[in-house]
Amino acid sequence: MPSSSPQTKFSAWTLMGIVVGSMVGAGIFSLPQAFGRATGPLGAVIAWTIAGVGMLMVAFVFQTLSERRPDLDAGIYAYAKEGFGNYAGFLSALGYWSAALLGNVSYFVLIKSTLGLFFPIFGDGNTVVAVATSSCLLWAMHWLILQGIRQAAALNAVVTAAKLIPIMVFIILVLLAFKWEAFSGGFWGEGDRTVTAIANQVRSTMLVTVFVFVGIEGASVYSRYAMKRSDVGIATVGGFLIVLGLMLAVTLLSYGILSPGELGQLRNPSMAGVLAAAVGPWGAVFVSVGLIISVAGAYLAWVLLAAEILYSASKYETMPRFLSRENSKGVPANALWLTNILVQLFLILTLFTQYAFTLAVAMTSSMILIPYFFVAAYGVKLSWSRRATRQFPGHAEFMQSLLALIYTSGLIYAAGAKHLLLTTLLYCPGTVLFSLARREQGERVFNHWEKAAFGLLFLSAAVTIFEIANGRISI
Repeated sequence: MPSSSPQTKFSAWTLMGIVVGSMVGAGIFSLPQAFGRATGPLGAVIAWTIAGVGMLMVAFVFQTLSERRPDLDAGIYAYAKEGFGNYAGFLSALGYWSAALLGNVSYFVLIKSTLGLFFPIFGDGNTVVAVATSSCLLWAMHWLILQGIRQAAALNAVVTAAKLIPIMVFIILVLLAFKWEAFSGGFWGEGDRTVTAIANQVRSTMLVTVFVFVGIEGASVYSRYAMKRSDVGIATVGGFLIVLGLMLAVTLLSYGILSPGELGQLRNPSMAGVLAAAVGPWGAVFVSVGLIISVAGAYLAWVLLAAEILYSASKYETMPRFLSRENSKGVPANALWLTNILVQLFLILTLFTQYAFTLAVAMTSSMILIPYFFVAAYGVKLSWSRRATRQFPGHAEFMQSLLALIYTSGLIYAAGAKHLLLTTLLYCPGTVLFSLARREQGERVFNHWEKAAFGLLFLSAAVTIFEIANGRISI
């Protein structure tokens, strides 16, 4: 990518557009079904409260680190490396990049699933025709981005504004059709009215809430483009609050139209089914058009983020050098090619997966947990060291980082063994890139602790393959 010259500087509004554009994609359109299948309004309020507070703490950590360590660009990767070493930084970059890949796959699947509402040949987004059409869109977008990063960022800002309109219209129309008796009738969800049952309901929504907030770090990833360093924090927190309000409204208002059981039976994009129930069949068409605009914009934002993280990691000598090579337009072309070739591969693999969208969402959320955990842990480490050297301005930064660390640790637990084991199938072979980078520098690949960490990853990946072969883990 081009150097951070004045011509390539982004304002706070542009950075906020990247944050909002990254978060508002496929996830928000599937919220009614995802929450209806898991819980009722009570569980949804508790889940969003936990997720809102937890992710707000993560946003505060990004804001604080952007101010305390302005020398570290592409934050989500650089913080892990600075705090915990080269391999931790690599795993953070690889996890973030993999989440971007899988998120982009889910976007394509959802677009085709949406078209499947009207054209059965697309099915649930995983038919041969759906994959072929997605592939054409993938490479058309690839060509667009190769023409220049600034043009792509400007287009992202326009699309972000355009895709918020149908979501706002949905909220207004559903609010007008809201029925209190439907909302109160399913208040406790479909399960028992016990604390344990509600706790289980809330836990089952945690990966969904992670998925819809992925992208909160967008401004931090592009911190080297910021006009002012403080703009990174403003864009992160401001973008998060906007998206949280939209997520809450879409989730809770849907319970006033259909019961949790009915919401859980909707096909995705489930917002289409909710609006159709509220205003008639045209509502499904309206939401479907809005989704296609939204997902196209989210894909653009995410492929930019994916290429940027590979480029930055290569510049920091944690990824192989070929990933930092740019074309004549200043775009990291090699990073973009590698990203989209793998997206293409995963699109082909969706032909063999019955629930392609659900699996892509769960895997995206699981892969992003390690990078978020490292950011929160570095926040704790930095604020504690500043406190010990009397540079700490108060207890707020430490407590925010600690709460973010507790929240991200809880998410790793909530992800469950299956999805965490599946992530090792990406982390373990992906370490080849780390090995290549270290050998390019003439350095030893692992130190003592890193060798132990890789050994654990390798063992976990072997167990995962064995469990899949024996049918105990399904994909």
